Amino acid sequence: MEIDIRLTRYGSRVATELTTAALADLSERYGGEGDTTPIGPGEFDPPEGAFLIAYLDHTPAGCVGFRTFADDETTAELKRLYVAPQFRGRGVAKALLTAVQDAARQAGRQRIWLETGTAQPEAISLYERSGYARIEDFGHYKGYPDVRSFGREL
Repeated sequence: MEIDIRLTRYGSRVATELTTAALADLSERYGGEGDTTPIGPGEFDPPEGAFLIAYLDHTPAGCVGFRTFADDETTAELKRLYVAPQFRGRGVAKALLTAVQDAARQAGRQRIWLETGTAQPEAISLYERSGYARIEDFGHYKGYPDVRSFGREL
């Protein structure tokens, strides 16, 4: 099956459905609301960001976005990488990761950073296999014992 990745608005119906599922997944893993990182309207709008949806057989399968890091406009921050359970194991996460890196590079970003956590070992494995390395923790969850921050040059 071919993975079709399309740019969309962060607040679109399909993006909202997938990000709601992503937050529910994070809530199951970590408790609480899943992720309380503040996200402002328009942060994923080009050229300061992008939000991408992956489709398999015309069905939304996953999402990912980047926004420009507030303290350094050459850095992209990856957010909301999520693949619906029924589509996992088919290369969707890797395709989304590659696409968001390409979008950030095309927008002039030189590096990409992200926060994840110890309850997401499959995400950590994907990032490490994709050339990401641990960096100093940053952002909303800096100082939390289970946070793991990663980055790579684009």
